[in-house]
This record gives sequence, C-alpha cells and structure tokens, in this order.
Amino acid sequence: MDNITAIFREKKLKLTPQRIAVYRYLQSTTEHPSAEAIYKALQPSYPTMSLATVYKALKTLVEVGLVQEINVGEGNFRYDGKVGAHPHIQCMCCNRVDDIEGISFTELNETIKPYTNYDVVTNRIYFYGLCNECKKKSE
Repeated sequence: MDNITAIFREKKLKLTPQRIAVYRYLQSTTEHPSAEAIYKALQPSYPTMSLATVYKALKTLVEVGLVQEINVGEGNFRYDGKVGAHPHIQCMCCNRVDDIEGISFTELNETIKPYTNYDVVTNRIYFYGLCNECKKKSE
C-alpha cells in the first residue's frame, strides 16, 4: 500500500478510494479480469462506483505503472496486478488467462537486434492453448 501512496504522491495525483479498491483487487487475484469483471467484483463493497470510474481508475493505474494492461486479442483488455515482465497463456476455449511463471523472454530484446533497426524497449509474449478444465471437458 505504501507503493501506491508514494507513486501517486510523486505524480501529484489524487489517491481516491476507488483507485485503491481497484488496485487492491488486482493485487489480490491471479486472474486477469476485464474492467467489467472488476466492476462486478467490487459492486458489493462499492455500490455507488460506476463502470466508468473503474475504467478511469484502471487507466490511471496503467499510466503510473502499477497495473499492466494486456490484450490477448478478444476485443477488450484484461488487467494484471503483476507488472514485471512475464508471459501469459490464454485458453482458446474458455478465454481464461494465466501467468507463466519461472521463465522470462527479456533476452529476446537483444536476440532480435540484428533483424531490425528499431531500438527494442520491451516485448509481450502470449501463448494459446487449452486449460486443464477445458481439456477434461473435451475428453
């Protein structure tokens, strides 16, 4: 919690209860929820918070680097409270998104240098497959 307070103070941004709630929710889950899913999860505790407020809080949290916005190609964004570089995997059946732990592809930034004239700053790696639950259903 000290991290978010320090960052917002440094950026001269107002730390609202709604921003704190969205941030805490993302820190408490390993799922990669959409804004709508976050809104639904917070509704019981924050009944007056609108979906627009959730979107605005997410936008701010992404801008200050506390939350990662991920696009796995399904037409809307998912959000991840884990901001360090890490790959994701998405189930092609149920659209579940998970982190892949224990592997990093940051060396790819150096590996591709001979193939481009860009200064590579970062990368995002997505894998697609079937989760265990969907594999069991299909068997």
